[in-house]
Amino acid sequence: MKTETQTPKIVVVGAGWAGLGATHHLAKNGYDVTLLEAGPYPGGLVAGWKTSGGRSVEVGIHGFWYPYHNIFSLVKELNLNPFTPWTRSAQYSPAGLEVESPIFQDLPPLPTPLGTFIYTQFKRLPLSDRLSALPLLYSLIDFDNSDEAWQRYDSVTARELFKQYGVTKRLYDDAFNAMLLVGLFAPGEQCSAAAALGMLYYFILGHQPNFDVVWCRGTVGEMIFKPWVENIENLGGKVLTKQRVTDLIVDDNGKATGVVCEEQIFEADAVIFAVGISGMKKILAGSEALQSRQEFRNINNLGGVDVLGIRLWFDRKILIPRASNACFGFDKTTGWTFFDLNALHDEFRDEAGTVLEVDFYHANQFLPLSDEEIIKIVQGYLATCIPEFRAAEIIDQSVVRVREGVTHFFPGSYQYLLSAKTSFDNVFMSGDWIVNRHGSWSQEKAYVTGLEAANLVVDKFKLGEKANIIPVEEDEEHIKFFRTINQSMREVGKSIFPNIWLP
Repeated sequence: MKTETQTPKIVVVGAGWAGLGATHHLAKNGYDVTLLEAGPYPGGLVAGWKTSGGRSVEVGIHGFWYPYHNIFSLVKELNLNPFTPWTRSAQYSPAGLEVESPIFQDLPPLPTPLGTFIYTQFKRLPLSDRLSALPLLYSLIDFDNSDEAWQRYDSVTARELFKQYGVTKRLYDDAFNAMLLVGLFAPGEQCSAAAALGMLYYFILGHQPNFDVVWCRGTVGEMIFKPWVENIENLGGKVLTKQRVTDLIVDDNGKATGVVCEEQIFEADAVIFAVGISGMKKILAGSEALQSRQEFRNINNLGGVDVLGIRLWFDRKILIPRASNACFGFDKTTGWTFFDLNALHDEFRDEAGTVLEVDFYHANQFLPLSDEEIIKIVQGYLATCIPEFRAAEIIDQSVVRVREGVTHFFPGSYQYLLSAKTSFDNVFMSGDWIVNRHGSWSQEKAYVTGLEAANLVVDKFKLGEKANIIPVEEDEEHIKFFRTINQSMREVGKSIFPNIWLP
């Protein structure tokens, strides 16, 4: 008699980078996998959508940085060509142009972090201020992305860290805080020092080319997510939109057996959650099963940062020196960016006028304003950076407000973040807010955690092969040396002094 083995049913919740990554790998390995997305299209706000007039809109233009090795590998596997060439960027303040960044990989390599400091073209920041960052290098050596390092630095604000190491006020305001506002989406006094060090090292300081970036030549939804979903469906995976998950079904043995979407139940042998913090809070609010576990109740201690996305169509072509620009100093606690979509997106390359994307992070104070009030402020800010915007007329516009749209890594948040494995034997987590040791950030981290969750499913059911996750590039030799010395000194200190002090 031949016995048929039932294919494990896997339900993935959330169709962003993490959810699509997990679903794709499991579908390739023969699992009966269903991906549930609450929104009308995979990817949600990351993916973008069309207005009633057929124009593309998305909230936040998403860069793809040099160390995004896993995403670049995926794009190659899907045989896609979605990206611009490597681009230069600029920073503005109310005083005008402050910084221009070169394409670092084209310049002679210098030991980290010298290339970043020497090749970056600061227009106003004096050398004496830049040199005040040198003592801060110890914290970059000491923070090795380990659990112990996160516990040491997470309870401290980024601002306090920079102050402790003697960074000047001007360097903090014009460089470090400016990077935090558009990198961690909040001012330094509201950012975990651990998150700040991890983000700065990964995107900027770890290796000279890390800050090099390409952009999607259209919305991420059209250029990447749409063909990716088609590939998943061709492999037998199911991607269902407008499916808002409201509960998790758990049996008497504490094993998840299904996912509830209002009136519909999807049976599951394992579940992967791949939603952001705000989405997870909504699911938690209606789920007694999740509320029964302390780790999930702790999610209520976490939060997100408000985002404001504005797309503007102007009546004339305006010369914008760099396609991507970050801005600081216009509002004390808000960072913003603007992008020349004529230069970045194929759709707008031949547009008669200028098409601009402007994104505000930590935009709490702007969200209650009317669209007209927001547009007036934005045009004034743009004219401060590039005076030609003052006389230009806006002929079309889109304003999108997103409450808690991106993860907030505030001081003390690390203790509440979840790991990929949960106390449920067959429930796994993924997303850019999940604790892992890979070292990546943002979209790359979300995708990596999706693959890690898929690998846990493969481990559990012994079906298929694990995803090959490309590690972050190794530290340069001098960084390895100093970290080894630092770790040895810490071990000696532990052997001499009792472990009674605050981490």
